[in-house]
Amino acid sequence: MARDNINDILIFFEVARERSFTRAAAKLGMTQSALSHIIRSLEQRLGVRLLNRTTRSVSPTEAGLRLLENVAPRLEEVEAEIAAVSDLGDKPIGTIRITAIDHVIDTVLWPRLAPVLPAYPDLHVEMHADYRLTDIAADRYDIGVRYGDQVDNDMIAVRLTAPLPLMIVGSPAYFAWHTIPTSLPELLKHNCITLRLATRGGLYAWELEHDGKQLEARVRGQVICSSVSQMVNAALSGNGLAFITADLVEEHVRAGRLVSVMPDWCGTFPGLHAYYPSRRQASRVMGIVMDALRFKD
Repeated sequence: MARDNINDILIFFEVARERSFTRAAAKLGMTQSALSHIIRSLEQRLGVRLLNRTTRSVSPTEAGLRLLENVAPRLEEVEAEIAAVSDLGDKPIGTIRITAIDHVIDTVLWPRLAPVLPAYPDLHVEMHADYRLTDIAADRYDIGVRYGDQVDNDMIAVRLTAPLPLMIVGSPAYFAWHTIPTSLPELLKHNCITLRLATRGGLYAWELEHDGKQLEARVRGQVICSSVSQMVNAALSGNGLAFITADLVEEHVRAGRLVSVMPDWCGTFPGLHAYYPSRRQASRVMGIVMDALRFKD
């Protein structure tokens, strides 16, 4: 294949993975028209259609799927080898792409990375805030960060934090009009602030613990959020009860802006873990980033 096809194929991979010219164009920093022109030109050169296009969706054809499944992993191996060659130089060079939720980026990742980056001017870190359980291999991320350590067998998981205590909190203004709950039946009568799960689309069921038993409380309320920061703001505004990790609300509880209730029903959430493909572990830039991020007892 001609070398000038490689970049176009990489662009095709982004469209096929996103299943959207709009999202792929935003991700690549290109216009949709330029993106469409590149894909059409690639299809003409290859003599085969790679994408099925409708007014509402984009999906790979059989030929496109074959490229995506068979060629993409090989190009990733080439990129990994190129990165390994770069590691032989005097200075670590490369870009590490990380996906995590916004709060984790702000409170865990950035505080640990910021002091390290000035020592490595050719190391670049790209952080994306996302609540989906992202397939980091398919979306070309180097590191994913999520709660818990349940990852695929071909991934390596590294602990970033200890287990995180959970709290149920509401504002004094909310409790001026509502009684403080002390049991699950009472809790279910309250206006609860819920989180929409980005991956499955459902509402998160509160994972409670009481008398050694784990319970799921399918609470309901007026406010449905897509991020934990929104949940904190809704609780501070007096719009209901939030079930959230203590690190997000401890300061507000100490200041009296929020009240913690039912503490004997709140257990701990598994700590944060970074996970990444095993092929990336030998990279110097990956080693620098992971050393900065890993949990220090």
